[in-house]
Amino acid sequence: MLSMADTQQADEQAETTVGAATATKDEKRAGKRAARLARQIRAFADSHGGSAEGQLAHIARGSVRIALVGANGEWGNLVAGSYDEAKDAAARAGLTLHDDFDGELAAKVRTGRYEWSRMAGLQLGGPANA
Repeated sequence: MLSMADTQQADEQAETTVGAATATKDEKRAGKRAARLARQIRAFADSHGGSAEGQLAHIARGSVRIALVGANGEWGNLVAGSYDEAKDAAARAGLTLHDDFDGELAAKVRTGRYEWSRMAGLQLGGPANA
């Protein structure tokens, strides 16, 4: 016959098992998202000079921007669901990460006619901000 303490211990073990299964599912999902982001980072690097560098920045609750700068100066962004997911994706892709998007990394960005016209807006005949 089980005592009250034995029943409580069995309940706690069952809760721990369910919690571990949920954590494992969440970890698997995060791993799949990180793998997908890593493929996107590698594709970006391959199409922009063979390598890329980046920087991670929180942009909203539960979202992290992965700013990418290719070897040819082209740039782009990806969004991850968490900082850990973004860091995992960067590691899987072999992305060199910088602490800040200034100085050395910012100097590598090449802007084109489109960006300059957007920055100047209507003064230089760029598209209007609608």
